[in-house]
Amino acid sequence: MNERQNHTTPQNSPVTVIGLGPMGQAMTRTLLTAGHPVTVWNRTAGRADGVVADGATLAATPAAAVEASDLVILSLTDYQAMYDILDGATASLAGRTLVNLSSDTPERTREAATWAAGHDAAFLTGGVMVPAPMVGTEAAHIYYSGPHEVMENHRVTLAPLGTPRYLGQDPGLAQMMYQAQLAVFLTTLSALMHATAMLGTTGMKAAEALPELLSSADSIGAILRAGEETPGAALDAGEHPGDLSTVAMMGATADHIVETSTAIGLDLALPLAVRAHYRRAIENGHGRDNWTRIIDSIREAAR
Repeated sequence: MNERQNHTTPQNSPVTVIGLGPMGQAMTRTLLTAGHPVTVWNRTAGRADGVVADGATLAATPAAAVEASDLVILSLTDYQAMYDILDGATASLAGRTLVNLSSDTPERTREAATWAAGHDAAFLTGGVMVPAPMVGTEAAHIYYSGPHEVMENHRVTLAPLGTPRYLGQDPGLAQMMYQAQLAVFLTTLSALMHATAMLGTTGMKAAEALPELLSSADSIGAILRAGEETPGAALDAGEHPGDLSTVAMMGATADHIVETSTAIGLDLALPLAVRAHYRRAIENGHGRDNWTRIIDSIREAAR
């Protein structure tokens, strides 16, 4: 590993941020507030105006941006954007650390780590688990994976963005956690909109419906924790005790949601997908098991 990657990053070390969407701008301002000189680059240069006014330095090229700092943070649409931007700057990557906080698949993340290593650059993957306005707040946390030594070298610099949560050496781990978290988030958002549309057919305004629905969404974590001292422990043990919410009971509810949605003319994509999980579990003879048994059919495609 290059000597540049071995020293602990001081709190006022320079940082480069490439990609100035809302997230990149928020990270830039947070780093500036923390005392770091920040160099930025964006394909649409005008997006840098606000952060430059706040003290950031706009680089003329990606290569100049990379060369300005040992630590380069990427906040882009996907990993292809990283190649598009840095393929002309690979000669500048040696000895530096790339922290890619963009969304993509775990496999593309692993490929990117190999690509970076091929240019003698260290590579960390990150998943930012808050929206841009919350970057730098106490509520912010970011999952990271990649070489442990590299994570520790840059932990002090990265910490102001959000509490670092290191998952392990595999560069795909942080991306997998990010996608898993978004699977919960996006599905919940769709469920909230489906439920709001259901209630809307009765004449209820969203301003009336959403407070009730959000209250239910907020309670899900507490309900699951109340049912098991360590959520997930029974799943790891392959246990699905059906003494509370069984597959058959939840499946019947899923049927009713499909029937109601059909009757009022709503899109059925979400309720049909949910119903399918319970129907497969019932078909496999698990109707009396806990609802968690639906994980079997979800896992089947990976076997």
